[in-house]
Amino acid sequence: MFSKKHSNSTNAINAINAINAINAINAINAKNATNAINAIHFLKTLLKLYNIFMITVKERSGKVHYVEGPREVRAILRRLNILENTVLVVKGNELLTPDRMVEDGATIELIPVISGGMKCRVCNETAVIGIPRHNAAFCKGHFKEFFKKQVLRAIKEHSMFKRDDRVLVCVSGGKDSLVLWDVLTELGYHTEGLYIDLGIEGYSEKSKEMALKSAERLKRRLIIRDFSKECGPIKDVARRGGRTDCSACGTVKRHYFNKVALEGGFDVVATGHNLDDEASRLLGNLLRWQWEYLGRITPVLEESEGLRKKVKPLCRLTEHEIATYAFLRGIEYIVDECPMSKGSTSLLYKEALNRIELKSPGTKHYFYQEYLRSAVKRLSGTVAFSTRRCSICGMPTSEEVCSFCRLTERFSKVS
Repeated sequence: MFSKKHSNSTNAINAINAINAINAINAINAKNATNAINAIHFLKTLLKLYNIFMITVKERSGKVHYVEGPREVRAILRRLNILENTVLVVKGNELLTPDRMVEDGATIELIPVISGGMKCRVCNETAVIGIPRHNAAFCKGHFKEFFKKQVLRAIKEHSMFKRDDRVLVCVSGGKDSLVLWDVLTELGYHTEGLYIDLGIEGYSEKSKEMALKSAERLKRRLIIRDFSKECGPIKDVARRGGRTDCSACGTVKRHYFNKVALEGGFDVVATGHNLDDEASRLLGNLLRWQWEYLGRITPVLEESEGLRKKVKPLCRLTEHEIATYAFLRGIEYIVDECPMSKGSTSLLYKEALNRIELKSPGTKHYFYQEYLRSAVKRLSGTVAFSTRRCSICGMPTSEEVCSFCRLTERFSKVS
């Protein structure tokens, strides 16, 4: 038996030799099949001793565990004697549910929800989450209060909307938008949801299902606009229109957000953009000195001719806080990452800010809030607004034909 103290390179060589042995054994003729199967089981066990084809489980404390897979998340946690409701389980940018199957070779991270013996700042009971940037921790009940207060503060501070306004909440089936719909409804605002079916294979049906479940739970109307039936699947439209997936998706969503709000008589459009989204977007535009976009990174885009007011009530809250709130509220949402977002530079900027945040808590909050306090007014003059109307759809545009109509027109012509 090999020693576990061997170097990584030695382990790798041993693994390659073992794999070659498995391939050789598979070639054994049928009369030796039983011996071959036994040998394969033995060699696979040997591979697992060297953490090859094992599930790697990382804790924030730095501890690393190896668990034989494939296994469901709840089985992994049970194996490690960790309670399901004390951690969030993350694979890359994806939050995993307890029944999710984790394959061999995958790496997952455990993010504590229970904050390691910390006490709630309000009641001194066991805290469920620590919030380093506020030097605070909260129990389940007081975290929900904190969360709602942050939303209310954003609404009031930036004059987003009034109590009697009709709010169109744009929902994607993900945690941010569904949490936004939930919390605004809980706070007593008049909300309705809007879901846009983009025809993303293997994703849109799941996300729509989550949006419908939220509508049923909240007893609120969900407006569904099927772009894939009206124009075509978004990936095909993007490709034939000469646009990237994310660019085409943003163009389509902005068009429908405004169009549905105007047609439905809504006072304001609310989206689930959070602190991580806004800080990473600000960083990306600063690195490129994109003046025309910098002045628009605000929690509110005021109403103008033909354009409804747009707001971001979650701008003071992080993705981790939103995920924790969703977990504590029992909100179901699609955990799969949108396949169209792979390779997006915004993920890179988020990762960079997260690394800084770990060493210096509050960096994202300070970066974004100071920008709003001291810089945004100076940059607002760089934003150009046009009162022209699209010759096809009638929506505001800076050119004769708006970007949405140019995109869909190209697809129609090619089709």
